[in-house]
Amino acid sequence: MKITFLGATKTVTGSNYLVEGAGKKFLVDCGMWQGSSELEEENLQEFEFNPAEIDFMLLTHAHIDHSGRIPKLYNEGFKNKIYAHKATCDLCALMLPDSGHIQEMEIQWKNKKRIRKGLEPREPLYTAEQAARCLEIFEPVKYDEIIEIDENIHARFNDAGHMLGSSIIELWVKEGDKETKVVFTGDIGNNDIPLLDSPTMIDTADYLVMESTYGNRLHVRNDEKAELFLKIVSETLDKGGTVVIPSFAVGRTQEILYELNKLKEKTDDEQFLKQYETLMKAPVYVDSPLAISATEVFKENTDLFEDEIKEEILRGDNPLEFPGLKFTMTSDESKALNEDPTPSVIISASGMCDVGRIKHHLKHNLWNPKSTILFVGYQAPGTLGYSIVNGAKKVKIFGEEIAVNARIEYIEGYSGHADQEWLMNFVYSFITKPKHIFLVHGEEESQNVLQEKIINEAGINTVIPSFGETYELNDEIPVVNKIERKAPVVTIKDEVLQRLEKVKNELKDMDNFVKEDMNNPDLKDSDMFRINEKIKDLEKQILNVIEG
Repeated sequence: MKITFLGATKTVTGSNYLVEGAGKKFLVDCGMWQGSSELEEENLQEFEFNPAEIDFMLLTHAHIDHSGRIPKLYNEGFKNKIYAHKATCDLCALMLPDSGHIQEMEIQWKNKKRIRKGLEPREPLYTAEQAARCLEIFEPVKYDEIIEIDENIHARFNDAGHMLGSSIIELWVKEGDKETKVVFTGDIGNNDIPLLDSPTMIDTADYLVMESTYGNRLHVRNDEKAELFLKIVSETLDKGGTVVIPSFAVGRTQEILYELNKLKEKTDDEQFLKQYETLMKAPVYVDSPLAISATEVFKENTDLFEDEIKEEILRGDNPLEFPGLKFTMTSDESKALNEDPTPSVIISASGMCDVGRIKHHLKHNLWNPKSTILFVGYQAPGTLGYSIVNGAKKVKIFGEEIAVNARIEYIEGYSGHADQEWLMNFVYSFITKPKHIFLVHGEEESQNVLQEKIINEAGINTVIPSFGETYELNDEIPVVNKIERKAPVVTIKDEVLQRLEKVKNELKDMDNFVKEDMNNPDLKDSDMFRINEKIKDLEKQILNVIEG
């Protein structure tokens, strides 16, 4: 039996593992690469296998970094079953067409730039219509039931506690007289996520493929994060500012809504109640059509909630609703939020700020010292969110440079990923310890820290696979193959010329954007002044290069 690691290796996106055993070839996850432009280019590459030869697929959950290339896989010849939990199937029915729509919108903007550079336009990775077609091969399964894929391959999906329908997959593969059990964790949930049950602990495994996103960190515990959230939001609203929360449309949004709804029952503290009153007087907008649809999926899958939440729903107290909550469906309603001076809270996707309506809200609020940008989820290197969280003074949004004057906050405890303590607890939970652990879905620093901790404290051999490595699952787990991708050699001279070409094209873009703004009758004098100052700064920088 062999596993080839084709994604989420020393990074957190593009989850994709090819398994060969019992005469079958199958995949676990087929996620999209997200983050830097170099990573996103990976989505356009050919698969390292023939999609038509894949016998089936196991999908851990619906997040796009685990499911986002399924339509591409389908378009290129894969037509067999995808086994996933029912809630994952429900959410993919929303998220994959939405991803296709984003691919279509993004390629239009990118193609304008490509044509200006004399390059051929590209087709989208897939369209919304193509994504909808691939849903026909999804096969919904339930938690805790062993399913027979064929007489030699069985699987069981267990609650991972990461998002609705997320699964830890137990896989049994029989070859001759030998049966091998491999466990794929997908993404393991934070143990105190509102709404969801805790991750399932697994008793036995021969091999474990485990995520490591927060392998070097501990989260703020639940009570602290709720009070910190309320403090940040109330202080911003008191100043007359807007709180912008870049949140993944599925998962974090529903948890935040639940947290807001529950805060009122926590304490009699006068300051706390004053802060809560401030929040309740302000409108809280969920600005994502996908989040609205996903909230409906949550309501339809309440059997997956904690017992306490089920009881609340039976009493008629819907934990996903409260008086100030408003949903915006259309793009016009979304734009109107940035024209309304009323202090408010805006929850908008995407969580890493790379696509979607959130970019418009950041453009209108990042420069404002009264506003707060509040991050509640992991930010991958190379994303706009990562730059903002890590102290960027200026960022580019839609080709325009925006000063970061707003208050920037990050509450890590809202993450849907287990921290180091709970990752180690998952390892310790095995009655029969795995022979080997493969760490995936984490940055190198996080993985190195967790690897050392597992080896030293749990005594289990642990490896960190590189992209394209194939491991034979035996006692020595040798690397039996390595797929190499040739990286282009770029000299300093090449880089200078490439950057010069990029600056030339960006100057053309700026010329178009500024002229459009000048022709806008609603442009304010303050905006005109800000544009003029930026152009003066740019003139100075160009002169410095020439004189240098």
